[in-house]
Amino acid sequence: MKAFLILEDGTVFEGTHIGADREIISEIVFNTSMAGYLEVLTDPSYAGQAVCMTYPLIGNYGVCYDDMESRQAWPDGFIVREISRVASNFRCDCTLEEFLVQQNIPGIAGIDTRQLTRILREKGTMNGCITTNENYSFDELLPKMKAYATGKVVEKVTCPEKYTLAGTKNLEDNGPVSGLAVFDKDAYLAGKREPRPSLVTELNGAGLKVALLDFGAKKNIAESLAARGCEVTVFPANTKAEEILNGGFDGIMLSNGPGDPKDCGPIIDEVKKLYDSDMTIFAICLGHQLMALATGADTHKLKYGHRGGNHPVKDLKTGRVYISSQNHGYVVDTDKLDPNVAVPAFINVNDGTNEGLAYTGKNIFTVQFHPEACPGPQDSGYLFDRFIRMMRGEEK
Repeated sequence: MKAFLILEDGTVFEGTHIGADREIISEIVFNTSMAGYLEVLTDPSYAGQAVCMTYPLIGNYGVCYDDMESRQAWPDGFIVREISRVASNFRCDCTLEEFLVQQNIPGIAGIDTRQLTRILREKGTMNGCITTNENYSFDELLPKMKAYATGKVVEKVTCPEKYTLAGTKNLEDNGPVSGLAVFDKDAYLAGKREPRPSLVTELNGAGLKVALLDFGAKKNIAESLAARGCEVTVFPANTKAEEILNGGFDGIMLSNGPGDPKDCGPIIDEVKKLYDSDMTIFAICLGHQLMALATGADTHKLKYGHRGGNHPVKDLKTGRVYISSQNHGYVVDTDKLDPNVAVPAFINVNDGTNEGLAYTGKNIFTVQFHPEACPGPQDSGYLFDRFIRMMRGEEK
């Protein structure tokens, strides 16, 4: 079946329909990762967007449910050059095409994704429509495309109720992880999956309790802490600060999530209360932006965002560069940053934009990238260890 990707600037791509049979209008973004398409599809930060994968062949190793980063797929649509109809992986549960149908995500294959990416880089991220209607009217679609906005998507992706992950138990004498974690599909679908096996070899977080505010959290954030021995309680995004501050926690994590951070007014108010406390706080991606807004800084939208597994970031304290996984369309303005409140801690090597903040006089640090992901593959995971040392009072 034919399918069409129509951009609001009038560009039309004709390809082949994949996935669910429905029409969508969404914000069109691109991701430069060569692998990890399932993690992209199940990253809640993509809610309200349709994703173009720049790597030409997608789906060759199929879908393994245990690799999903949340309870479902979140993008509105999926755009690829070529989709593999056959999956070659002993862990495969279904093909990518079958997964898109299961998750009710429409898509298009067979288009020139290089040309689409070039358009988005030159003109900036724009809205578009994926349809199988050969008799579409651009004049009718254009007002709908221009009117589209991702809106308040954090409420859509957050967990419905709080739940707790206990620290990893598959360790003997604080030694290497023994055995493989058993995947409980029903528990996973309920958002209560056990932590995955990890390269972590010490339970340096044993005995510590962490509150994780879920703005659209990837599961590996909580699992990275649980694998280090922490007990992690995940809270819905609209949880009041008082509930967390009175919960007996040693530290707080603010997660990633979708949309414009400025659409999260009530959440920002609660984050400010967390900042005003003496709690140790570590924030990732959207959480990083919300903390900045809560403390008087500003954010703005990037021309086409950072989305992929190959973005270099520099730690300004050590001078070391890390390869990071990123997925964000907004960034903190460092020129409007009060140094008495926070100072830059990381920068993006490609474009010099802010990638993290250290808060003056507070046990708070935030990053724009994803240390729980594995592009390096494990090099930025040290940030979780730093968070644990801060909770123990061993580092500031």
